[in-house]
Amino acid sequence: MSPAVFTAVLVAAAMHAVWNAMVKVQLDRFASITLMSSGMGTMALILSPFVDFPHWGVWPFIFASAAFQQGYKLCLIKAYAAGDLAQVYPLARGSAPLLTTIGAMVLINEYPGSWAVFGIGLLCAGTILMSLRGGGLQKLNREALAYAFSTSFFIACYTLADGNGVRLASSAYSYAVWLFITDGTISFLLAMCLRGPVILPVMARSWKIGLAVGALSAASYGIAMWAMTLAPIGAVAALRESSILFAMIISVVVLREGLGPWRLVAGILIVGGVMALRLA
Repeated sequence: MSPAVFTAVLVAAAMHAVWNAMVKVQLDRFASITLMSSGMGTMALILSPFVDFPHWGVWPFIFASAAFQQGYKLCLIKAYAAGDLAQVYPLARGSAPLLTTIGAMVLINEYPGSWAVFGIGLLCAGTILMSLRGGGLQKLNREALAYAFSTSFFIACYTLADGNGVRLASSAYSYAVWLFITDGTISFLLAMCLRGPVILPVMARSWKIGLAVGALSAASYGIAMWAMTLAPIGAVAALRESSILFAMIISVVVLREGLGPWRLVAGILIVGGVMALRLA
């Protein structure tokens, strides 16, 4: 992985941790997620005249990704309602690279190198340890655990769809813009079906935070999709989960969720995974 791609994905990871923390602290997370998606779609619509319209072979991947992202967002909201950021975020994000790597091997015959395998393994081990916190599985919130792993499944699905789709598109920018427009439209329609018009004033009250989250999310994932055109999908997905380190810092410094020796060890494992991926 080149230094430019490596650095860009780390920046994207920091952005991702920040917007997840912003959603976590909002009282109505469903409205915040919907507003985020709508904001991404609105900004993408403004940019659409400046990018190519995807050819027909790209659209199945865009629609598949948008569908998987609805499942991801709904499960993420439920997970944050059941558990805290320090538990949910590592499990939801940390197990996804392993699923993505396996999916890439099975579906597109993309096999990671030895350093990438080592790095992905360290990242997954670190994230699981961070969520366990030395207390064992019996101390975990079972509902949060179920939703977190469901979230990771949808993450792997949309990552694989986007990793393949962006490589078929004329550019990463074109794919990202039309994906965000599609996802924003579907998210808004889904919100209207589930909540009805009553969600509109709730979203209106949080429009500033929603647009900020949308901008961070769009930039973060746009960078990741660009990186997947230059590096293996599994390696990019794993490196992106270094956002767990940034989330740990936010959870301790901002949300006051506590820091112990187990989480420090987990952080060291994650750093080791990041370093191994740099060598991949």
